[in-house]
Amino acid sequence: MKCAIPVVLAVGGLLVLGACGPNSAVRAPTATVSPSSSSSSSSSSSSSAGTGTGAGAKATPAVKKRTVTEKRSIPFATRRVKDPALAKGATRTRTRGRAGVKTLVYEVTLIDGVRKRKRLVRQVVTRKPVTMVIAVGTRQVRRCDSNYSGACVPSASDVDCAGGSGNGPAYVQGPVQVVGTDVYDLDRDGDGTACD
Repeated sequence: MKCAIPVVLAVGGLLVLGACGPNSAVRAPTATVSPSSSSSSSSSSSSSAGTGTGAGAKATPAVKKRTVTEKRSIPFATRRVKDPALAKGATRTRTRGRAGVKTLVYEVTLIDGVRKRKRLVRQVVTRKPVTMVIAVGTRQVRRCDSNYSGACVPSASDVDCAGGSGNGPAYVQGPVQVVGTDVYDLDRDGDGTACD
């Protein structure tokens, strides 16, 4: 039996030639495209981008530590003492005060050049402060009235001759020369000598 027209059919990857008889089918290679070939290339490119030093990679911060020394002033104290050799209310400096010095050592932690922590390691008093000593006078000073001489006529609300009949509150032991105005009326006879 002859076949007038050869027929080519593609069935499941086989080329079936229309020949005389069912056993004339011949397997022919066919070009196929693997669907996994394109996806594998794209995944490899993305993984290579992730393993590089691109923008997505996080750098390890640089941590440094250093020692810093600072000096601070220690204020001095002031002490006052009584001095009977000085007039009451008067003051005199016996010892001049001087500030002390304290040295502090810190450990400073820097992260990427920025100071993040400062910890005190130790402190030492390099120079002790000196206390200022001020003497304060306690001695009572008799203020004498300049209108009289020869004896100190105290400046008071009223002065009388000692041993007289006056009631003070202050008294003077004469004789006293009146050189100005007899403000306390001590020279009763007006001869220029009071309390004689």
